[in-house]
Amino acid sequence: MVSSITVRAPSSTANLGPGFDVFGLAVDAFFDEITLTKTKSAVSIITDDNIPTNPENNTAGLVVKNMIKRFKIKDGIEIKIKKGVPAGFGMGSSAASAAATVIAFDKMYGLKLDGNTLVEFAGTGEKASAGTIHYDNVAASVLGGFVIVRTNPLNVIKIEPPMNMRMCIAVPKLEVPKKKTKVSRGVIPKKVRLIDSVTNLSNASAVVAGFMKKDPKLIGNSIIDVIVEPARQHMIPGFAKVKENAMKAGAFGVTISGAGPSVIAFSDSLGDLKKISLAMSKGFASANTKCQIVICKPSKGATVIK
Repeated sequence: MVSSITVRAPSSTANLGPGFDVFGLAVDAFFDEITLTKTKSAVSIITDDNIPTNPENNTAGLVVKNMIKRFKIKDGIEIKIKKGVPAGFGMGSSAASAAATVIAFDKMYGLKLDGNTLVEFAGTGEKASAGTIHYDNVAASVLGGFVIVRTNPLNVIKIEPPMNMRMCIAVPKLEVPKKKTKVSRGVIPKKVRLIDSVTNLSNASAVVAGFMKKDPKLIGNSIIDVIVEPARQHMIPGFAKVKENAMKAGAFGVTISGAGPSVIAFSDSLGDLKKISLAMSKGFASANTKCQIVICKPSKGATVIK
């Protein structure tokens, strides 16, 4: 067993339109790096980023504490965190740290945990940032590719994405509220019309079929959400214009990335990704909002880098 290990985990996009709290996709837009080092003292956190350093309030710290307790580890552990995934923008920032941590701990102690168990431990870390456990982002960051999350009991199904799938992600330069996940979940309707549930179910089924058939166009055309997206779009300045512009520029489909405010457009390697990106930028500009555009593709999960 090694005394120190570094793992890198990718950003992720959750929901993919109609798959609220069920679908996740790892994307190579951003990455977090976690280094775990055995020590003789308690769990400690070192970081240059503006994140909590109390392990109880830190995603990575909470994962380590839970795993130490479960597996009766006697070592102390120093956690060095290098954030690359922007926090609060719907790109699975806390999930990336949790995913990298759980893989690092598993490898460092030779636990050889299965995928569902790794995701379960990573999910416990989400309590530090979101207040509750959500598995869609962590499952994608841990396992990579496209994931379908079933709970009670936890059962994550992974499907390899199409090799030619591409995404344009527009990350607006906005001040996101504290406890943004709680705020964004607070606007979701408590009651849903049966016809809307049926619409989302049919679209979600088509998204899965698209991944099974390795068909980016079918995936994009099916990323239509008539329940959560309409309830959240007012929180993103210029969202309607961003979506309209991207579709006119050739995107197969456009939706909010996770809880937002980032917006993601789906295409393939033959699409005019720069044209779609520019169109999304102009959409945000119409609301006097600047944005960062990242062109990316599906990613593998958390991996050991040293």
